[in-house]
Amino acid sequence: MGKANVKEQMAKMLEALPEDCTWEDIQYHIYVREKVERGLTAIEAGDVITQEEAEKRVDEWLKSSGRGRP
Repeated sequence: MGKANVKEQMAKMLEALPEDCTWEDIQYHIYVREKVERGLTAIEAGDVITQEEAEKRVDEWLKSSGRGRP
């Protein structure tokens, strides 16, 4: 997503939300959209790890926190 399109995309997102949405609903959708955009940017930059590496890191974190997997 280019920066020039943010306002237009925001307008489309608001149009897609139900009429009775809350401020919290809007904030949540903005939050999720921003996280997805960050992830896509990271992928494009090659800033990714394999599933196996992610599982290894989680296992190491769990062990160091005293909550290792059985």
